[in-house]
Amino acid sequence: MTPTYADLNPSPRVLLGPGPSAVHPRVLRAMSTPILGYLDPEFFAIMDETQAMLRAVFQTHNEVTFPVSGTGSAGMETAIANFVETGDRVLVCINGFFGERLAEMASRYGANVERLEKAWGDVFTLDEIERAIGGKPIKLAAIVQAETSTGALQPMESIADVVHKNGGLLVMDCVTSLGGAAVKIDEWNVDIAYSGSQKCLGCPPGLAPFTAGPKAIERLQSRKSKVPNWYLDVSLLSKYWGKERAYHHTVSASLVFALREGLRIVLEEGLDARFARHRANAEQLWAGLESMDMTLHVPLGHRLPMLTTVRIPSYADDMKVRARLRDEYNIEIAGGFGPLKGQIWRIGLMGYSSRRENVTLLLAALREILGEKPR
Repeated sequence: MTPTYADLNPSPRVLLGPGPSAVHPRVLRAMSTPILGYLDPEFFAIMDETQAMLRAVFQTHNEVTFPVSGTGSAGMETAIANFVETGDRVLVCINGFFGERLAEMASRYGANVERLEKAWGDVFTLDEIERAIGGKPIKLAAIVQAETSTGALQPMESIADVVHKNGGLLVMDCVTSLGGAAVKIDEWNVDIAYSGSQKCLGCPPGLAPFTAGPKAIERLQSRKSKVPNWYLDVSLLSKYWGKERAYHHTVSASLVFALREGLRIVLEEGLDARFARHRANAEQLWAGLESMDMTLHVPLGHRLPMLTTVRIPSYADDMKVRARLRDEYNIEIAGGFGPLKGQIWRIGLMGYSSRRENVTLLLAALREILGEKPR
């Protein structure tokens, strides 16, 4: 007997975890636009507009700026695969899960990885990075600007100067920050950066905004060996996203339409206004959590405005609280992992999810649940 399946009707979750965030209704409408072929001249014009808006949000003039087909991790692998060769000295700053992932990827591409480690939730100082490099030549240094696993925001000023002084390129992970906090690629002299579509840009997962500056492209062109990852080879992708329009792979038109609309919304709101909105909603959340005698994991000066980590009260059961939020209130938040597993909750206020009503709803739900303390 042939099985039957019901219409797709998932629960209407309020997505307040570390990603994905809620997709803006205008983005959802854009995704229903009829698909164009990947070599259609009208699609090329849409690609150009998407790239121009990406440059504005990245705050860069880099010619090589486009969305990679894949999640933020694909952007990360693009940054490593193209600019690391076997035996290269690579410094990875590790203060959370995604620093660990950078180190793992670099080692798989044959780099001699040196780890600069700090506790999960701390940030790096310029002196610490300079001492780790030690005045010796380096091929690449990688750091996470907004560490999703900890809620810490890494200051980026002058880091590139230290890396460049020793011959290296600077890679910055801005998966969680792009569109929600300042990402100043040109001002900070960042050589390579990548992000994800599903967080502060308010789009579905599936694209990884990527940008590379002139020094990085010059280094790519002078590689001794072929880029070992064909799908993520920037020299090939640039020929499709650039003037040549040379076919590489079948890009998802629907995801590009979504990203174009998401970026258009970002620029309509204005970067400064958007950053201020994320900060104001975060501050409302922080105040509400502290009013319940809850402790925030990251000190105020280095706290992410789009991803809050809060210590789980000793009397609360991590999994049970999150399950009740989901089942009774349709709210999703996340727990910690690694050394923070069972110790923190991760609450995201990203993009379209960063709204005052969501903060009020979550705080009210937590007050009800946590008010029922075990006797």
